[in-house]
Order: sequence, then structure tokens, then C-alpha cells
Amino acid sequence: MAYWFCLTHHVVEPDEGCPNKDRLGPYETEAEAARAIEKAAERTEAWDEDPIWNDDVEDK
Repeated sequence: MAYWFCLTHHVVEPDEGCPNKDRLGPYETEAEAARAIEKAAERTEAWDEDPIWNDDVEDK
């Protein structure tokens, strides 16, 4: 079974739920799905600090 985090309702859902365009996932566990927003924020921060992905860094 897969779990999803619904961006509309801010709840964890099973496979049957809101449309996938409104969800993050799939995740293997409910606990992982519950952390979806936090995990996305962590990844965004890591990408913002990664020079490979940082468009603000000028080539020298």
C-alpha cells in the first residue's frame, strides 16, 4: 500500500484520495507521508545551497 500527502487537505491519504496533481508521494509509510512538507523544505534548502543548482552563482 502507498500513502500520499494531500496538499489541499493537509492530511495523509491512501491510494484512493484526491487527484495526484494535489498530492505528494507516494510514500511507503504513513509516517513518511506525514513528513512530506518538511522533507520538501529540507530538499529545497539543500538545493538552494548546492552550487550546481544555484542560478545566482556567477561563473568565474
